[in-house]
Amino acid sequence: MFGADIGIDLGTASVLVYIKGRGIVLQEPSVVAIEKNTNSILAVGEEARRMLGRTPGNIVAIRPLREGVISDYDVTEKMLKYFIKRAVGNPMFLKPRISVCVPSSVTEVERRAVEDATKQAGARQVYIIEEPIAAAIGAGIDIARACGSMVVDIGGGTTDVAVISLGSAVVSTTLKTAGDHIDESIVRYLRRKHNVLIGDRTAEDLKISIGTVFKRNPPVLAEVRGRNLVTGLPKTLTVSSDEVMEAISEPITNIVEAVHNILEQTPPELASDISDRGIVLTGGGSLIYGMDRLLKHTTGINAVIADRAVSCVAIGTGRYVEYLAGKGAELAKSVSRGK
Repeated sequence: MFGADIGIDLGTASVLVYIKGRGIVLQEPSVVAIEKNTNSILAVGEEARRMLGRTPGNIVAIRPLREGVISDYDVTEKMLKYFIKRAVGNPMFLKPRISVCVPSSVTEVERRAVEDATKQAGARQVYIIEEPIAAAIGAGIDIARACGSMVVDIGGGTTDVAVISLGSAVVSTTLKTAGDHIDESIVRYLRRKHNVLIGDRTAEDLKISIGTVFKRNPPVLAEVRGRNLVTGLPKTLTVSSDEVMEAISEPITNIVEAVHNILEQTPPELASDISDRGIVLTGGGSLIYGMDRLLKHTTGINAVIADRAVSCVAIGTGRYVEYLAGKGAELAKSVSRGK
């Protein structure tokens, strides 16, 4: 028996599932909690995320994807099976066609690993689509036109920058600097400047609440709790948005430089299109305060954050399956390498 067509944004930080006709039906962190002695799954998604940094020795909460690719195949397969079952029921009886997105620079081996894991998780057919293409579709860009569109997708593990025309990426790059690296920069900064150690979850919360890449006036303040590395005791300190901006300056500079490099490689006619149409930002990282203003300031090109930026890739991945099923089949073939 065949099930619904679905699209999966298999992200480093979170997994989103899109079902044709229903939209986004599931959004959960890409975290799995495992009992080490029996190698059994204890929790997946948000429940497992709450365990990060809080587990006893016999339980480990892990992220099975790193920098946009599978780092633990078996755990990824089990995680996918769990999410597919939650979204569409028992995959043994409802075999869906699944479209999965991957970073634009993944190797053929990494691409095959994603495809195999998805098939083992219950898919009857798997289609692979590159993240910037999926992000463009999800942002409402007509990628089939002979017109240049620039997409910057800032995810959890990777940042994808691409110029798209006629259904394909003309120039693109994948930067292994994204949301997770921004969190790590905040952890390092507070450790270096205040002798306070915080966890990745706390750093992520700080990034979301007061993170900025363009100076705020007046600065925004937030309290953060961690462990004083001198005394070993818990400590609460007040952190300003200016400090967070300083903390994340290195990864943000890397992203801006990647955008510059792609613009330098873009053919003149497409560069002219981008100048007229602007840069489209997607992914959770694009929501950091001032990201659009920073890119406009550094490139001179208007930058716009897409509606539903976090779910653009999942929506585009799901709509890719719709292209296959309908009049967009030829377009879908053109954006799926190796088909």
